[in-house]
Amino acid sequence: MELVNDELRGRPLRLEANMAGWQALFWDNQLVSQRAASEDHINPVKHLFEIETDDGMLACELVLQVQWQPFEVEYQVIAAGELQSQGITDTSSLNKSTPQQSLPIKQRIGIAGLASLALKLMKSAKVFKALLAVGSLAAYSWLFSIEFALVLIACLVFHEYGHLRAMRYFGFPTKGMYLIPFVGGLAVMDSRVNTRWQSVVIAIMGPMFGLFLSLLALLAYMLTGNIIFAAIASFNCLLNLFNLLPILPLDGGRVLQAITFSMHGVVGLVVCIAGAILGVVISYSLGLALLGFLLLVGSAEILFEWRSRHHSLLLPLDRYGQIFSTAWYVLTVAAFVAIIMYLAGSGDQLLGLPLEMLSS
Repeated sequence: MELVNDELRGRPLRLEANMAGWQALFWDNQLVSQRAASEDHINPVKHLFEIETDDGMLACELVLQVQWQPFEVEYQVIAAGELQSQGITDTSSLNKSTPQQSLPIKQRIGIAGLASLALKLMKSAKVFKALLAVGSLAAYSWLFSIEFALVLIACLVFHEYGHLRAMRYFGFPTKGMYLIPFVGGLAVMDSRVNTRWQSVVIAIMGPMFGLFLSLLALLAYMLTGNIIFAAIASFNCLLNLFNLLPILPLDGGRVLQAITFSMHGVVGLVVCIAGAILGVVISYSLGLALLGFLLLVGSAEILFEWRSRHHSLLLPLDRYGQIFSTAWYVLTVAAFVAIIMYLAGSGDQLLGLPLEMLSS
């Protein structure tokens, strides 16, 4: 996360840090000071550095006062013993900020990462988007039917548009969405998130737009009695529900990762494990065996990576953010399940398929 974004002698001064205590100070995009995660960061934290000017080397200092609950960083920039600038960075300002430059972090490269890299290399070509869309339509038409393909693509577009709206809300530059045959869709942005809250909102807004679409289709079914609208509502719920599974890189995995990685100490880990177990128990009690199994597998995957949370560059959710995000996630999942169960109760064999899949 970027704690300080200021100017010194007309050139940008930027401090980047992670929750483990690592800090790196850049002046004009050149590293001028760095503190290791193992160093003692007792307030005030000071970065002493020199910058080159026309009159020679100038001794400078960045002084930080860090408060964790609620999160707030007060900083002062001093040059040649004189105060140059000062300011305050808090959770609100970080949520509204767009990181300027990605840090050199070693990341695991999986299938999703390779696919994302390939898209980034070609995302400037609008023709490529059109070819992917046509390829998706052809692929789904071959597997199912042209009518089903059109409905599926409409659901995917609605879902990915939710991600794009959230990205633009935070001011992130975007490159639009891509429809990938046999995979789904992908919304692409030209930046990285700065906080766990941004990650939660961007991830969950896709399923939220999917929920709005299902509710609209359900309303149309109630008004017209046309089963096509009911089928759209039910299968769109199933599509978005699987996307909310706590498996990375699915949206649900990103939401649960943001919540669990924001928890501190053994208490947070115990709460996370208890929540996962409760979700599995509820799923099996409702006869949703597949949902319960995938929930168990996905939660275990996130918990195995819990130890690495302090090395993240993202500002964690505070206690209110953790509770709100958890409630938002649970209620969204419950809404999809409720719509599927309601429509399955109509007695129509087609509308009962999504529930049968979840119960398998």
